Amino acid sequence: MSRLHLAIQKKGRLADQSRDLLKQAGIKVQDTKTGLTARATNFPLDLMLVRDDDIPTFVGDGVCELGIVGLNVLEEYRLGQDEDDVEIIARLGFGRCKLMIACPESEAFDMSALEGKRIATSYPRMTRRFLAESGISAETVTMQGAVELAPRLGIADYVCDLVSSGQTLEANGLKPVETVLESESVLVRTLKPIDGAMAELVDALKARTDGVIATSESKYIVLNAPENALEDITRILPGAEAPTVMPLLGRQGQVAVQAVCQESVFWETLEQLKGAGARDILVMPIEKMML
Repeated sequence: MSRLHLAIQKKGRLADQSRDLLKQAGIKVQDTKTGLTARATNFPLDLMLVRDDDIPTFVGDGVCELGIVGLNVLEEYRLGQDEDDVEIIARLGFGRCKLMIACPESEAFDMSALEGKRIATSYPRMTRRFLAESGISAETVTMQGAVELAPRLGIADYVCDLVSSGQTLEANGLKPVETVLESESVLVRTLKPIDGAMAELVDALKARTDGVIATSESKYIVLNAPENALEDITRILPGAEAPTVMPLLGRQGQVAVQAVCQESVFWETLEQLKGAGARDILVMPIEKMML
């Protein structure tokens, strides 16, 4: 039987989040002794455990049909290719960060300050594209780590680096000032031809991951309300499609409303619903969803 191949990061936060996604999709993964591969026991899937920078290459070459990688890594890879050999088939919503220009904390920054300066980065292609699109002529200095130290060491005037919490930049006397790319983890597929059986496995795995992503924020809401308040209540429900409405037995003009909300439901939302006439409001998590 054909087995699908998925490249994921070998270790680190993205590796843990990728494995958690598979677990939530009902896929049980058993590691092998080599530490380079892992095998699913209840789905025809093999994992290739590699460096994040290598994931687009594995997928682009067709060694793996699928991969989970940060958009920042994928975009840097794409800019080095003559033509696309991978495509994004799902945005996964975890591993969010930003690739940003950072300057010394004491500087009153504007873009013109970059003109003629040196910018240290691990993402030279994206940095150069950003500079070109901004009409700035500057030199990029490629570094594979400790980019935030470059200004202190006199290697560069500014940096272009990934920012999550911003604590690393702050610890080195820097502040983020311009966003180059907003990144998150994505599921990518090779553009190399694959046979029908393998394509079906790709679709099956994507359907499961789509369901996991949809349920991560979605909630199931049940409430009772006056029928004449339905328009206001429907407008308040966050990210809901047409709700299910049923008359309440023995209560003239009263209905029960059921809806799947695909956005976060906050206490303020419940207060607004109550203000519109809703009562007996229940908000429940959704364990599984097939779109």
